[in-house]
Parts: sequence; structure tokens; C-alpha cells
Amino acid sequence: MARLYLGVTDFDWYQHLSARADADEVNFWSPGGAAFKVLAPGELFVFKLKAPHGHAIVGGGWFAHSTLLPLSLAWSAFGEANGVGSPAEMVRRIRQYQSAEARRHPDPVIGCRLLQQPFFLPRDAWFPAPTTFPQNAVSGKSYGTDEVEAVYVRRMLEERLPWGALEPAMTSPAPGLGEMPRRGAPQLVMPRLGQGSFRIAVIDGFSRRCAVTGEKTLPILDAAHIKPWADGGEHTPGNGLLLRTDVHRLFDLGYVTVSPDHHFEVSPMLREHYENGKEYYALHGRLLRPPENPAFLPSPEALEWHRERVFARPGLRM
Repeated sequence: MARLYLGVTDFDWYQHLSARADADEVNFWSPGGAAFKVLAPGELFVFKLKAPHGHAIVGGGWFAHSTLLPLSLAWSAFGEANGVGSPAEMVRRIRQYQSAEARRHPDPVIGCRLLQQPFFLPRDAWFPAPTTFPQNAVSGKSYGTDEVEAVYVRRMLEERLPWGALEPAMTSPAPGLGEMPRRGAPQLVMPRLGQGSFRIAVIDGFSRRCAVTGEKTLPILDAAHIKPWADGGEHTPGNGLLLRTDVHRLFDLGYVTVSPDHHFEVSPMLREHYENGKEYYALHGRLLRPPENPAFLPSPEALEWHRERVFARPGLRM
């Protein structure tokens, strides 16, 4: 059964994000490192304010992915879409919920629920949470979509939002992969991802290890587009590779590529242009580490585009 979740948040988070009309994704974070396994991609995550703001429903978004991230990476990926104006402010808010021992960690791990196509209700459109919602709930509560509470919330939202607003824009299937794997109700597929959510989904999809080198140091791993966004590539799993930063740079410049059978290849032009590249030639022919989720396998069409348009003319893309 599909579900709807009412997540408890504070007024400052709502106020900051409701003023950002251009936000296509938000990070609904929690200071603790608890996993969130309540919703499937494409299910509705609703924002409920804490007291003293009347326990009001004030907006929502479409759940795409849940993960645990160092605060620094969450800020790097989402910036003000975390609901705060600066990294220092985010640290301050997290610290107020942590134990004294946890406050000593310079880069705390936080829980992240990545939501797409968020919407925020103006003050005069807020409405009360279901009367059965626990008044002392700290995180939130889920309901089956056929339960009376969920029916009430959806009806109230439909009355306040433009027609069709409660139908998420879905991501195009990754070329050559068909639809994303589905869970829950048959109609659920991955919502269209924003840039930050794409980055984190690729990081987790490849188990936080470079697909070529196996590097595990998170700050130097990049979610690379096989076909860049500027060239019509999408934020879809089949268009992403997790690469060490130097390998990513060479991939974007066309000095390295991935073959249709997922082997790493290095162009002879790397040696000709720079009289170097020994470390990379040692990786030539290596089979990519397969992603944990098959949906993140590189799509054949994207790989062919990179081979024909980028790898064939290395060094020309800046």
C-alpha cells in the first residue's frame, strides 16, 4: 500500500524555503543519524509545523531518497535548500539537538530525506493536522493513502494547490534501462531529481566508492554526468558515474571513457598531450565496479554519446 508521511519541522525551515520560489528540491534533514525507510520514491512527504504554530500543515514534496551524510556534504550538495542561510547556521541548529559528546564531532552525520518539487502554502492556506496525529511526535507519522487521515490531507491540499500539483513530475527512464524499479503502489516511479539529489543518489548507488579506482574517501568522489546537463543529459541514474575527482576531470575532457561492456579506457592522446598518465594507463581495461542498484548501470546510449562526442576529441571540452 502506498503511504503518505507527515514530517515535523520548524517554522524557520519553512519560512526560509517558502521564500525560495526557484527551489526544485529540498533536504528535510534531522540532526540524528537514523535511517528513514517509511516511504518509497514518488510518495508524498508533507510538512507539519511544531508548536507553537498550531500544528499546521504548510507544504510538502515528493520523496526520492534517504541517506546519512556528513553535514559538509549535505551543505555542498544542497546549500540553502537545506532550509538555512549558511553552513554556520546549519551547524548551530544541529548542535542544539545534540548531546555534549556529539557536539565535539567537527562534521556530524545527519539524516537526509531528499524531496523533489516542493510546494509551500501561504499563511492563509495552512490547515490543521489530523486530530489523531500525536501532539508529542518528534519526527512524524505515516498513513496509508486509503486511511481517513491521508484522504483528509490530500483533499485539503488539492483545494489549495493548482490542479495537477499533487502529481509529481517523473524522471525520464534512463536510456536503455526502461522504468526505474518500483516499490509500493504500481504507479510509483522515481520523481524527477534535482542536481543535489542526483549527486547523492549516485554516491549511494555506487556504495560510496569510485567505479574505476575503488576510492572510498567521500570528499574526493564526484557524481559525474556521462552526458552533461548542458548537452541535454538528465539527472537520471543511468546517466551517472561515481568517479574520483581526477578521473572525473579526465572523463569530462575526453581523455578517458567507459566502453559499452563497462571497461575503463584511456586515450593515447593523454600521453601525447602531457607526456604522462602512467597511473591512468595502469587502469586501462579495468572493469567498472558494478553499482549496488542495477538502475545505476551506465546506459548504453549515454556511453555511446560520450565515446562519439567527447572521447573522440579529447581535451577540446573546457
